[in-house]
Amino acid sequence: MGTFTKSYGAMGGYIAGSAALIEYLRENSSGSVYGSGMSPVVTAQIARAFAIIEGADGTDTGAKKLRAIKDNANYFRARLEDMGCEAWGDKDSPVVPLMLYNPGKTTTFSRECFARNLAVVVVGFPATSLMESRARFCISAGHTREDLDKALVAIEEVVDLLRLRYRKRWMG
Repeated sequence: MGTFTKSYGAMGGYIAGSAALIEYLRENSSGSVYGSGMSPVVTAQIARAFAIIEGADGTDTGAKKLRAIKDNANYFRARLEDMGCEAWGDKDSPVVPLMLYNPGKTTTFSRECFARNLAVVVVGFPATSLMESRARFCISAGHTREDLDKALVAIEEVVDLLRLRYRKRWMG
């Protein structure tokens, strides 16, 4: 199961499975029964994105973008960890969850970041377990190091304010 909203700038998603599973979902899923399929324009956008990523468009744009997003995500994650924060998720993933853990700090984290001109998505209960609230950063190939560093300065101010340094290796 996956989404096309973040990675491909489109909407909708997909589910891969056996023919029996897909048929069951088509017949019984409320989204399938009461909703509609993706529009042809969105489908074409996703197909074009795949072609660019695979290099089928005759350029290396996709490879460059994939390298940039991977480098940006790993840089951002490493900087968060260097400041003593706990970042979950997989290396190379452009989605970087910064663990807040304290449900009382979730909204405050978002507000304090916003006060520093940084809009942040926070996720808490019931989308996560009660004590696994987090801020969720989606890093893109379009971010520059300057963009990331500016965000990291603001994040570090908020981390200090809310005492969110949980990693033992931080030696501040």
